[in-house]
Amino acid sequence: MSSTRTTLRTTGVAVRAMLVLTLVLGVGYTLLVTGVGQLLLPWQANGSALPDDRGSALIGQSFADADGEALRQYFQSRPSAAGDGYDGAGSSGSNLGPENADLVAAIAERKDVIAEREGIDPSEVPADAVTSSGSGLDPHISVAYALLQVPRVAAARGLSAQEVRDLVESRIQGRDLGFLGEERINVAELNLALDDREGE
Repeated sequence: MSSTRTTLRTTGVAVRAMLVLTLVLGVGYTLLVTGVGQLLLPWQANGSALPDDRGSALIGQSFADADGEALRQYFQSRPSAAGDGYDGAGSSGSNLGPENADLVAAIAERKDVIAEREGIDPSEVPADAVTSSGSGLDPHISVAYALLQVPRVAAARGLSAQEVRDLVESRIQGRDLGFLGEERINVAELNLALDDREGE
């Protein structure tokens, strides 16, 4: 009889503790974190959406036609290994090592394609132009890769190279905390700025 009462009391305590902890941690904590995010960082908390719901500033996009050919009037992103390319649900890198024959061949092929498209020597193609990021969804490219594309984009849009270069330089994002990483450019935001400029 005593052991039954002890078991019931212990079970009751466990159930009450579970309910209290569910309310505090499952509901209260979630509401608190959501509220703080909406109050302090609403743009980031809501997915960093680009204007007119044209994607997220945090996820890379493809600027190619249905056949995978680069659209000449747009700056091109890094290659993507996420799903079929830039698939937010399939984030991943290639998982191929630097000496993997398939990766080496893919990089060489990408260099040749970019060099032909931009009218340069393959040795001038920056590393980020031919390698995907760890997530496969990096929305940024290096300043060097962006500047490399200026003549092509300017010619395709009927703009002067200086106009496009000025726009690129105005979109450079500095190092995080002033010293982490490298200067970079968000490709989607740059391309949207180009579209908006032409629409003015």
